[in-house]
Amino acid sequence: MNTGYFDFAAPSNEPVLNYAPGSPERAALKKQLAAFKAEVADIPMYIGGQEVRTGNTVDIRPPHEIKHKLGHFHQGDASHVKAAITAAMAAREKWANMDWEVRANIFLRAADLIATKYRYHMNGTTMLGQSKSPYQAEIDSACELIDFLRFNVHYLSEIYRQQPVSSPGVHNRLEYRPLEGFVLAVTPFNFTAIGGNLPTSAALCGNVVVWKPANTQVYSASMFMKILIEAGLPDGVINLVYASGPTMGDICFADPHFAGIHFTGSTGVFQQMWQTIGNNISKYKSYPRIVGETGGKDFVIAHKSAIPDVVVTALARGAFEFQGQKCSAASRAYLPSNLAEEIKTKLSAALKTMKMGSTEDFGNFINAVIDEKSFDKITSYIDNARKDPKAKIIAGGNYSKTEGYFIEPTVIEATDPHYTTMCEEIFGPVLTIYTYDAEKFEEALALVDSTSEYALTGAVIAQDRYAVELATKKLVNSAGNFYINDKPTGAVVGQQPFGGARASGTNDKAGSQLNLYRWLSARTIKETFVPPTDYKYPFLNEEK
Repeated sequence: MNTGYFDFAAPSNEPVLNYAPGSPERAALKKQLAAFKAEVADIPMYIGGQEVRTGNTVDIRPPHEIKHKLGHFHQGDASHVKAAITAAMAAREKWANMDWEVRANIFLRAADLIATKYRYHMNGTTMLGQSKSPYQAEIDSACELIDFLRFNVHYLSEIYRQQPVSSPGVHNRLEYRPLEGFVLAVTPFNFTAIGGNLPTSAALCGNVVVWKPANTQVYSASMFMKILIEAGLPDGVINLVYASGPTMGDICFADPHFAGIHFTGSTGVFQQMWQTIGNNISKYKSYPRIVGETGGKDFVIAHKSAIPDVVVTALARGAFEFQGQKCSAASRAYLPSNLAEEIKTKLSAALKTMKMGSTEDFGNFINAVIDEKSFDKITSYIDNARKDPKAKIIAGGNYSKTEGYFIEPTVIEATDPHYTTMCEEIFGPVLTIYTYDAEKFEEALALVDSTSEYALTGAVIAQDRYAVELATKKLVNSAGNFYINDKPTGAVVGQQPFGGARASGTNDKAGSQLNLYRWLSARTIKETFVPPTDYKYPFLNEEK
């Protein structure tokens, strides 16, 4: 029985290890990478606490070393999706009734397990399975995932503490119940932390979850699932299923117990899901919560007062870390005419120093894109730019998929601000720049705001504070995460809650209380201590 008020204080962000030469973490990570490569992993689904193997396997290969097999996972079908829903609903009542502080401690323990025992397991599976550098893996699959788990516990304790006012003779209280049904979590390949946060944030609130990760993230997702089980997660609370997207959607969205979706992925898929849910709305026991973070066409606009080296660094890191495969990556830049040539020259020089290759060589800044489908899409934009008179490749542009899916960091200069690569999401190491008249900054801001359907992240770089203020106001709806004199990537849990609007999603801000409210259903309870015994109010009495 819960007999106290339990405080979960605001945590500190998990320290980022640097993996410098000679450091103990560098040696430990290299050892773990070698261990993973020396085995062939056999990865099951997890349904109702059981490991499920179908025999219908899909190979897992590093995107940077496609001839090497890391292992395989067992593909599920419609029967496994139905089994996951059944297992979730069977676990629902007991999980929802578990004392809050006991539920919280499962996820806090998982965070500590990642920070200590399994840090290099999480980073290693992410580096090999998703072709992330040591630093990109560390800030994602270790630090950000740990932060999500710890901060969400704190934020939920703050929500539970919020209670209504009570008047004399009355006691009011607010209960925050889980949703009445199951939550579907659909997670992307590019961030292991998102893969961990989407199912666990809903589960922390007392919900049961069916979790479908991207096929290209199964390697690290399965490792996280093992950690959750070791941390004490009960059977059936989170069910990890590797079925196709259409199969998941057909079954989950037709189930009357479907209570919500926590999604990160493409805008088109999210809109199709929303439409399907709308068409099925009469089937559900309650109106489902629809939470999604989707695409981006993220911008950097430099003012004529900007420091060129600051712009170059923001673009080099913001556009090309993790091969530009971040929904927040800088993919369009607007340069003032007085600085454009210097910035282009320095950016091109910086790109020539970026080494590209395997994640196991810690000297490589650039690794591979995630798979052949992505490789072919990205390179088609590069090929088209070579032939288009409105565009010119000024850096990079080479690519090969002989050993892995490698694409050089590529900069396209467009003479038309509405050129294809200034408007469409590419999701790869391709940055397009456009030079504007340095004396027409306000017109350039209007161009930034109107060019794209997305509104996820963006940055202004300027020394002039009036220019910073103008950009902040004019671009108020252009980005859910806005950066001043920095790259538009790298949001930190507890510091910059993440999410955008317009076609970029519902802006429910992962890593904040705002997101957790979506997985709660409030109930108000009023208790009157001495109830009235007569319906008459004083105003009904006759005048004397």
